[in-house]
Amino acid sequence: MQFYYLFPLMSSLLYVFGVLFVKQASGMGVGVWRTSFVSNFATALVFIPVLGFGGEWRPMVDWWQPAIVAALFISGQVFTFIALEKGDVSVATPVMGSKPVIVAILSIALLGHDLQLKMWIAAGLSALGVALLNVTKNAKHHVISTILLSAVAAVSFSLFDVLVAKFSPGWGIGRFLPAMFIWVSVFSLGFVPLFSAPLRSIDRRTWKPLGWGSLFLALQGLVLICSLGFYGDATGINVVYSSRGLWSVLAVWLIGHWFANAERDMGVAVFRWRFGGAFLLLAGILSLTV
Repeated sequence: MQFYYLFPLMSSLLYVFGVLFVKQASGMGVGVWRTSFVSNFATALVFIPVLGFGGEWRPMVDWWQPAIVAALFISGQVFTFIALEKGDVSVATPVMGSKPVIVAILSIALLGHDLQLKMWIAAGLSALGVALLNVTKNAKHHVISTILLSAVAAVSFSLFDVLVAKFSPGWGIGRFLPAMFIWVSVFSLGFVPLFSAPLRSIDRRTWKPLGWGSLFLALQGLVLICSLGFYGDATGINVVYSSRGLWSVLAVWLIGHWFANAERDMGVAVFRWRFGGAFLLLAGILSLTV
């Protein structure tokens, strides 16, 4: 196993805590647009130290590259938050495990990669695991809409990952990522007219999960995106990152009540399927190391 796979593993754990906090804030009525605004600016701030990695500022004619990547990042964030608002963490997060398959296809199409057989095995097991994780007998949890929204988010983030790997070398990671988050900040200002209420109306009790969720998501993004920028192994990194599906099911079952999460109340039968899917995801990750 490549040593740098520890970074997406760390990122996957941070992600799960982030979405649990965001789901809790969603239940308090924060709304998708205020959540996205706060999360995006928190992530932009966390990425400021990346300037220290150096690189070359490209002419303005090339700034369409970070702009496109920024738009994909925002698209992925928004659809993720809508999926979390409508559905379960233990459904929305594992569906994102479809990213390895999508990234594998995009890596061939856009980067010209010749992927090894073990990559396809890992991606296939991940996809099968996602299918099992989504088995449920309870339609009231908006499973279908959650799956579709999460899938759109997965496609957005898959394109994002591949394009970060494609464009970063020409800028240097210390220039491309900050440029991208400049665009993220500018685009996020467009959310303000969509707020259900001003940010100042959010009370202290609600700011706690919103703030922690935004911080954890920002940190996991820093770890994951820098890994993509440095190593360029979009498929391998995403297979390991898909372990967040496993961690999300375990977290909801074991500590979900700490976050006022009631998904465990769906019963043992549903979680047996979701645990089965989680272990298939793990098998896919382990196959990567063979």
